[in-house]
Amino acid sequence: MEEHGAGLMLKDGFLMLGFALAFVLLFRRMGLGATLGYLVAGVMIGPQVLGLVGGAEAMVEFAELGIVMLLFVVGLELSPARLWRMKHEIFGLGLAQVTACGLIVAATILALTGFTFEAALAIGLPLGLSSTAQVLPMLQSAGRLRTPFGERAFAILLFQDLSIIPLITIVEAMSRNPADATGPAGWTLGLLTLAAIAGLIAAGRFLIRPLFRLIGGLGEREMFIVAALFTVVASAAVMEWLGLSLALGAFIAGVMLADTPYRHELEADIEPFRSILLGLFFLAVGMMLDLHAIADRPFFVIGFALLLISLKTGIIMGLGLLMKMRWRSALALGLLLSQGGEFAFVLYTTAQSALLITDGAASVFGAIVTLSMAATPFLMMATSRIRKEPKSESGEEREGPQPEGSSALVIGYGRFGQTVAQTLQCAGLAVTVIDTDVKRIDMSEQFGRKVYFGDGMRLDMLRQAGAADAQLIMFCLGDDKVDKELVAAVKDAFPDAMIFVRGYDRRSVIAMAGSKADYVMREMFESALRMAIMALEKVGLSAEAIDRAEATYRENDRQRLAVQMEAGDIFAAQEMTREQERAMRRSD
Repeated sequence: MEEHGAGLMLKDGFLMLGFALAFVLLFRRMGLGATLGYLVAGVMIGPQVLGLVGGAEAMVEFAELGIVMLLFVVGLELSPARLWRMKHEIFGLGLAQVTACGLIVAATILALTGFTFEAALAIGLPLGLSSTAQVLPMLQSAGRLRTPFGERAFAILLFQDLSIIPLITIVEAMSRNPADATGPAGWTLGLLTLAAIAGLIAAGRFLIRPLFRLIGGLGEREMFIVAALFTVVASAAVMEWLGLSLALGAFIAGVMLADTPYRHELEADIEPFRSILLGLFFLAVGMMLDLHAIADRPFFVIGFALLLISLKTGIIMGLGLLMKMRWRSALALGLLLSQGGEFAFVLYTTAQSALLITDGAASVFGAIVTLSMAATPFLMMATSRIRKEPKSESGEEREGPQPEGSSALVIGYGRFGQTVAQTLQCAGLAVTVIDTDVKRIDMSEQFGRKVYFGDGMRLDMLRQAGAADAQLIMFCLGDDKVDKELVAAVKDAFPDAMIFVRGYDRRSVIAMAGSKADYVMREMFESALRMAIMALEKVGLSAEAIDRAEATYRENDRQRLAVQMEAGDIFAAQEMTREQERAMRRSD
């Protein structure tokens, strides 16, 4: 029996991953995004089309961990200082969007259907929320998450996630189920939420940070991954145990770790799990899509999905204009957030338990949410020309503060990397430094310098640290740790960045011959040459004689190194070395 269960699980996994891979690749090639690919794959393998895989409801509960991890990663992007800076967008624009969209959609449902006031609220308020799991990856893939436009979109999404608890409280307050009368009051849930947040903050500061410092010192990457997953799952589990939002708990845990040196390593380690689980979530949503509900009332489902998109686009665009956004950016914001969200399924389940809506109503409006999510990539593609700012208007980047980002990545913060990084910072460049030495990182913090923990030779780590936007990637590691294969992989992944490599000695430079590095620097070359020049000054040589000696040595060294690099052999220029020495003696 157990072998049969394991075989069935393997078959289901094979089918889900196979269909997901095929449809995601297809939809990516068409420019429609991965989310729509997962949804269509889920529909195809679901019980109402091919019927290849079942158990979508159980899969959704498991795959919701993807949303939890997404909010944890988002929290890592937001230090408390940055979150405080965005307070007006979060509690101003976010509150206005959730309130206006939720109430207007609820009023529309009340006017167009025969639902009661309570049922219209239970259905309409969740439709005011958008899909965090769909919108954030779209912003990230477009490189707009850290722009003023992306920050406004994120502020709205964050407030929507914060509003889950109040919305659940509203639905439960209207409950017709006698069993709900024994549940906690709304104010009790509010106080519980604040206490849970305070507890997570304390745990992050006094337990989680020391834990990562200990693991970082051991140098065990597997344990770092385990600790990262433990942090996410534990924060979500505590919130679930208290009857609160799992995603909110993970987000708070992420914010508390955003200012630690382990932020980029955590992002890199969590990213694969987040991507897979989010894909499974949308796959399960597609499997749960009730095609019979659409077939029974096609005009209502399709028409209301279009009406929902139109209403939310208009409302959010209007709010954007009130925030003094350009009309094209305001339209883009409205279209981007025009769909229903994944939390609607959670709230509809609560409304069903509260006897406010029937199973049929939940299926119909669940189908409306899914169709609105599927429409978003098409809407963004169809309106791309309209939304694009003319060059004369200089685009969205003038709206509000400039986005944060790195102009340079410095990998390795030993004596060499410290000089490189601090010189770049003195020139006004934004520099992100990565190192694996925990003691060095702690020491740097005592001097007020931010160094992030992580293996800077991993592409995923570089990507999380901002390599895609960096102008310079500078490997300042010793002992010939960087080779041509690594440089080629980094250059292919981040073609816009110039790559500088610290060479340990002459052999290191020869070994890097033909690499894609823009420059390889022998670590002692310039300092040794400078010492020789200072010595010549002290023994009384003229400035002209010193300049001539330096120029002669540099040219001789350049010629010898060129021959050695071409041959790949340090002994290739022996005769040239002897000839140069004889020439210098004759000149004396």
